[in-house]
Amino acid sequence: MVRGVSVVLAVAVLCGRAWAGGLVGDVANYRSVHEREIVDRLATLTAMRSVAADPRGLGDAAAYLQHELAARGFKTQVWMAKSGSPGLVFGSLRVKGAARTAVFYAHYDGQPVTPSQWVSGPFAPVLRSGTLDSKPTDIDWKTAPLPFDPQWRLFGRAAADDKSSIVAFLSAFDAMQASGHSPSVNIKVVWEGEEEAGSPHIAEILHDHVKDLAADVWFIGDGPVHQSRQQTLYFGARGSVGVEATVYGPVRALHDGHYGNWVPNPAAMAAGLIASLRDDDGHILIPGFGDDVRPLNDAEKKAVAALPPVEDALKQQFGIGRSEGSEGLTASTLRPAMNIRGIRSGQVGAEAANAIPVDATISIDFRLVPNQTPAHVRERVEAFLTAKGWTIVHSDPDAATRTAHARIVKLDWEGAGYPGLRSDMASPAAQATIRAASDAAGKPVAILPTMGGSVPIYLFDQAFHVPIIGLPITNHDNNQHAANENLRLQNLWDGIATYAALMTELRW
Repeated sequence: MVRGVSVVLAVAVLCGRAWAGGLVGDVANYRSVHEREIVDRLATLTAMRSVAADPRGLGDAAAYLQHELAARGFKTQVWMAKSGSPGLVFGSLRVKGAARTAVFYAHYDGQPVTPSQWVSGPFAPVLRSGTLDSKPTDIDWKTAPLPFDPQWRLFGRAAADDKSSIVAFLSAFDAMQASGHSPSVNIKVVWEGEEEAGSPHIAEILHDHVKDLAADVWFIGDGPVHQSRQQTLYFGARGSVGVEATVYGPVRALHDGHYGNWVPNPAAMAAGLIASLRDDDGHILIPGFGDDVRPLNDAEKKAVAALPPVEDALKQQFGIGRSEGSEGLTASTLRPAMNIRGIRSGQVGAEAANAIPVDATISIDFRLVPNQTPAHVRERVEAFLTAKGWTIVHSDPDAATRTAHARIVKLDWEGAGYPGLRSDMASPAAQATIRAASDAAGKPVAILPTMGGSVPIYLFDQAFHVPIIGLPITNHDNNQHAANENLRLQNLWDGIATYAALMTELRW
């Protein structure tokens, strides 16, 4: 298997060199002439307030995307769950003589925003000459001369996650048609409107339209490229399950001079609870927690070893003096993780009081890898805490409960969570994808057996049992889910090339 993947990468490099004057050159030529139009399309889509909490904004975006697909000859529909949901935009294009069908997925919704945290309006896209750290200048893309500087960035909510993937697809299709290249596969498009809300209705929609969505491979246009900025494919994503853990102290805040060292301090108890669950390198200390983990095969290990080193540069960028663990960034994201999202207890700074707080809350997310399940993770966590002497409750304890037990923790699990997935990198579809994407890049692409983030792609695997392959295009420093989200133009240009290759050169 290792040898097969290596051969594909070597062939891809040779093909990419020979192909440089063909589709790659044609797409690059088209893009260089139409950069203003492409950026304008991304800005138009980014300006739409399509967050899961705003049905009107989602409806506007879905209608816009349906129109864009129909204008390109796709048969289109907008599907909704019977129980109500944002519209899922579906497009289909049959290609004469094509033996395979590929589905291109992305989501058009974005995370909620706090406008005060943004340098400019989150739904008023601004093109800038660089990152905010570099003190950029604003650029008027409607009048700026072509070609644009590929280091320029478009700022706005969802510009990177995932509206850039949608615009890359549309632009690649336009470039392909304009230069006379024909698709090699039947093309289906699925653009979802509630991924950032956890995709609560997509399983129902997939079930209702399983025949319409039949395909040989799914491409997931979500996530950032490798930190080396090398064009990237990923073959899986970690699962996720979250929990809010509340530790209880006295029923009212108490003077810590009079009662400290005698009344248990919930902030200190919470710190001890965390320390019992994970060590300083992020390894989870719960016995048996990793028993279900599927180990990497030789091909997956080889892919990780081939990635360019980025750790030293990232330490400088992030201002950190060490990393958790010594195996490197990608390898560390291939194991389960317990992340502390936040801790809240008492007050600090000028608002601090010499008092023992009444409680402490820890927000935790667990990142799961194949073959772990959220249910088993929950079972292991609760069994471990019980063995450590904690009394677990799932609602606020009453007075009798508080006085009867020495250490109480309320666990509020966030829904059912979902498992991780890792597709076979050696499947014919995977090898054909590696070859086509490497052709577009002109060199072997970075291959991640599993992306560090979590996407519920297991649903596609359960419904269709075909390879699920990640097609990320955004820059790693895009401020995804945070204020001042942005997309570097070179990443969009690379994405257009990759999408064009997968539409026209995918064969197995």
